[in-house]
Amino acid sequence: MSETRFTKDHEWVRLDGGVATVGITEHAQEALGDVVFVELPEAGREVEEGEACAVVESVKAASDVYSPLAGTVVEANAAIVDEPALVNREATSGAWFFKLRLADESAFAGLMDEAGYEAFLATI
Repeated sequence: MSETRFTKDHEWVRLDGGVATVGITEHAQEALGDVVFVELPEAGREVEEGEACAVVESVKAASDVYSPLAGTVVEANAAIVDEPALVNREATSGAWFFKLRLADESAFAGLMDEAGYEAFLATI
């Protein structure tokens, strides 16, 4: 079973067998409003922790999506490129952005758990 962790940039991360699935949180999609465009990283791209590697645009704003951990992109979710509104409907499930083969799997433990993320949200 995979565990979900969170970043202060409002990404969620689920680790399963050394591959991390990354998406944006409900809080992020609500703040953005209606998502109209998504740009994702190419498979094979090496990313560093904190590197901007995807873009999500809404009717209100454009925002970068940052890689929460270092690794290699193994897959991008073409479904949200074809239908960006999925991000609003399925932010924490089917509307994941990309999957990473982690450079250091132990770094996952350094991300916030759900209680930590909820506490963080209470401060903003």
